[in-house]
Amino acid sequence: MYHCVRYLYLFCIIMITPVLIKHIASTFKEKFNVEPLLINSPGRINLIGEHTDYNDGFVLPAAIDQVIITAIQKSKSKICTVVADDLSETHEFSLNNTEALENGNWKNYILGVVAEIQKKDKHLNNFNLVFGGNIAIGAGLSSSAALENSVVFGLNELFDLKLSKEEMILISQNAEHNYAGVKCGIMDQYASMFGEENKALFLDCRTVNAHAIKIDLKDYEFLLINTNVKHSLAESAYNNRRSVCEKIAKLLNISALRDATEEDLIKIKSGLTEEDFQKALYVIQENNRVKKAFKAIENRDLESLGILFFESHHGLQHQYKVSCDELDFLVQKAKESIKILGSRMMGGGFGGCTINIIKKDSISNYSDFIKKEYFKKFNIDCSFYKVQIVKGTHLI
Repeated sequence: MYHCVRYLYLFCIIMITPVLIKHIASTFKEKFNVEPLLINSPGRINLIGEHTDYNDGFVLPAAIDQVIITAIQKSKSKICTVVADDLSETHEFSLNNTEALENGNWKNYILGVVAEIQKKDKHLNNFNLVFGGNIAIGAGLSSSAALENSVVFGLNELFDLKLSKEEMILISQNAEHNYAGVKCGIMDQYASMFGEENKALFLDCRTVNAHAIKIDLKDYEFLLINTNVKHSLAESAYNNRRSVCEKIAKLLNISALRDATEEDLIKIKSGLTEEDFQKALYVIQENNRVKKAFKAIENRDLESLGILFFESHHGLQHQYKVSCDELDFLVQKAKESIKILGSRMMGGGFGGCTINIIKKDSISNYSDFIKKEYFKKFNIDCSFYKVQIVKGTHLI
């Protein structure tokens, strides 16, 4: 995944969005001597519904104010030039050669989007592009989806491709599948593209339809705590669990685990390993938790929402087994605090962030406490992010 910021401090993002926009715009003008189109494409949090999206299930994400800003304009050159401003890296390529690069990292996301657009017989001309962002490093906030969406949105505007937002997110997803080798569901791209201010999206990943619901946190806020670790198991474990889910769905003669009940699963338990049974059971139970979480938000019942957070983490830790010691430590400490209603790991797992529902007036003291405890336990610092829920990918 492309990471936009190298170093972060307590409650500090390197560039706030207005400054970032101005910086990316001026960098583009200095390099290419022309005014660009500017696109704002946010990262996302997921309140609940982890590893359910690729099972045609339900998720509850929201776009946040950690973003990718992309500047783009047509080029008179015979090549395309793209600049990753944060990394001070440049890549040039021909529209006739968009093969994935070995260890291409961020370059492959852009090449993938271009290639997937061309597969739709949409005509592109050469372009120049500069991007940068403030999405936290290694936090599981979907910087890759934000980047992909910013590129497809910008190209759609620049060349009047007449792609719908629904078509654009599928292009972004296919770029992830075919160029990054991660068989992700649609949640990240959807939340980044369709996010609404102060609202979560109850997304049905089968129909790719969502219902936006306003979040009233009262005296609480969402606080992300970044473990600042990413264990190497992450990608292989992700693809392995997706394979297990697909295998069990086939045994149940259904298209995806979204259609299974616990009773259905118990009927074939004897033919499964205990580990695979628990993975499938987790997905079924997590789908039900998402529905309950939607109702809790609708009823402004933060206590019930918090309980669902803790239950979700328990399943991710003990059934789906995608957590890690650092995440489990943070969630356990949250359980011990009367100021936190709920906490769970967020994202693919094996590192990244926990998401916490915490009393606003307790954030500073709790953060100081956890920072010391976490360093004492793991000899590394954790980072803290208060996030605002914002609208999705748009032209500035």
